[in-house]
Amino acid sequence: MPTHSNFRIQAAADPRSAEVFIYGDIGESWWGDSVEAKTFVKELAALDVDTLTVRIMSHGGSVTDGIAIYNAIKRHPATVTVEIDAIAASIASLIAMAGDSIRMADNALLMIHAPWGHSAGNSAEMRQFADLLDTYAEAMSTSYATATGKEQAEILSLLTDGEDHWYTAEEALAEGFVHEVTAAMPLAASLEKTFDLSRYPRFNTQASATHKEPAPMPKPNSPAEPSAHKENAAETPEQITARVRAQEKQRRADVAAKFDMMSKHTELLATLRTECLEDMDCTAAQAGEKILAKLAEGATPVMGNLFIVEEEADRKRAAAVDALLARAGVPGYKVDAANPYRGHKLLDLARASVERGGVSCAGMDQLKVVANAFTQSTSDFPLLLEEAMHKTLQQAYATASLTWSRFCAIGSVSDFRKHNRYRVGSLGNLDGLNELGEFKNKAIPDGEKASISAATVGNIINLSRQAVINDDLGAFIGLSNMLGRSAARTIEAHVYARLAENNGMGPLLEDGKALFHADHGNIGGAGALSVELVDAIRILMAKQKDVSGNNFLDLRPAIWLGPMGSGSTVRVLNGAEYDPETANKLHRPNVVRGLYRDIVDTPRLTGTRFYTFADPAEAPVLEVAFLDGNQEPYLEQQQGFDVDGARYKVRLDFGVGAIDYRGAVTNAGA
Repeated sequence: MPTHSNFRIQAAADPRSAEVFIYGDIGESWWGDSVEAKTFVKELAALDVDTLTVRIMSHGGSVTDGIAIYNAIKRHPATVTVEIDAIAASIASLIAMAGDSIRMADNALLMIHAPWGHSAGNSAEMRQFADLLDTYAEAMSTSYATATGKEQAEILSLLTDGEDHWYTAEEALAEGFVHEVTAAMPLAASLEKTFDLSRYPRFNTQASATHKEPAPMPKPNSPAEPSAHKENAAETPEQITARVRAQEKQRRADVAAKFDMMSKHTELLATLRTECLEDMDCTAAQAGEKILAKLAEGATPVMGNLFIVEEEADRKRAAAVDALLARAGVPGYKVDAANPYRGHKLLDLARASVERGGVSCAGMDQLKVVANAFTQSTSDFPLLLEEAMHKTLQQAYATASLTWSRFCAIGSVSDFRKHNRYRVGSLGNLDGLNELGEFKNKAIPDGEKASISAATVGNIINLSRQAVINDDLGAFIGLSNMLGRSAARTIEAHVYARLAENNGMGPLLEDGKALFHADHGNIGGAGALSVELVDAIRILMAKQKDVSGNNFLDLRPAIWLGPMGSGSTVRVLNGAEYDPETANKLHRPNVVRGLYRDIVDTPRLTGTRFYTFADPAEAPVLEVAFLDGNQEPYLEQQQGFDVDGARYKVRLDFGVGAIDYRGAVTNAGA
């Protein structure tokens, strides 16, 4: 447990006003003073005032506690002014964003960075933990974006780049994190009085403009030097001995308290405990750092500098998600006999979430339990459901049967505007010298361009409280599975819709002509599939030249795409050792054997027309571009106002475009 709480509510002269002091670490702290959400939220909710001033001097701490405190402040009906008195770092900077007005002392600091933590387990569990940290960053970015008016993507980049972003008051004002800069309070003195700054090595409290060579901070709880205390000058040897013994007794008690907080790791820390107790120079703060270092042995930092130990609540929520997915029959999830939530219904999980948040469900009816599970700031039930839906959605999307990725290039765009794809020309062969022995000037060739843009598709599904009580897994696990497959099919449908434009000749290019056009030299002769026809396609594709018309590209067919009725014939042609047309060709070698590395036949194409593509990595023809390269659907959760429960939005940002004609040939077939 932390040494003591440093959260305080102070009444103002006006009975309808109050001040709240958040002076300490957020959540349970190993460094000393702490502000825990379970206490803060209850006491803040009991405040019946019209105006509220929240004063912050904190280096941050637990992300979950910080989010709960932020939400509690945002929910309070009072007009809230946040005053950053000295420092609002890490999750404390997010709490600061809860104010209707945010003010910052002109010598204070604000810091934003990525969530950081330690985890233990196998590679799959470590990847899941990394994904969880990204989920925290995603959740936090919305609050910063709301407060500053910045785009969420811009904020998210600050929360995922692994850097500490420090802002002076003026810089924070310029970036929109605060609304006003106020007169200074002594920053270094305030920080040194309350905090051990060693957790942020890059932060140096001695870099003060008014103290060029300040004296070093004394070690807390360490024996004082006689020369530093004039009042002790007349002490007798016995008095000095008694005072030093008392200080040492207190030091040992403080150090022991640090280790008592880690009772689950008593055996691991036994030797270190003895070393710290016997070392008279080891303060309680230093012991805390040594404990962290010992627990972190063998672990790799993930991001940032904010230390978060995976809480018991996080492990329980992960176990609940696994049990829920196993019960829903999601592939890859099995009922683990050691899972405490195996067989639990949705209502059971809702009740467990509420009670994990410190609220007793005694006397609550079913609707009340579910209502609290969705609305209590300390309940993780909405996050539990979101994680379960997200995993189901992504798995369904990844396992959907798709063909577009086999013949299309995959690209990325940074926004929803048109993005150009350029193809440059060539200089051709080098020229001989003229009659005067001079080198000739070479004209720089023009290039070509195509464009592609992304758009958003998506849907919303609702989860009612009644569905939770009825344990209707199909209402969200089943629907999220279907949404994942729908997202995958949507891309597939868009690709084939573009290909079907202009009677199967594809979309128009920048030259105003269809993708497949006589002027593009990529329309083969009509006729039944045969060795001769496929060989003619090979020759036609190889004759394509670069943009300047100087060099042959010498492209080779790699992928055949066509209707289901023709796929079998192509497989025979592609695999036969001898020409399948045996009339007058007995044992004639098959000259196109193995030409296609992939044969894609699909019911989305009808008739006899088929297409041949070169390798998309070598000569891309159709491109599917995703916003910021994110190829998977994105899930967002919102508490429902018109729905008695929660609502979930699934979106996917992508676009399909034709970017070049040279790497494909079409034939009408027969």
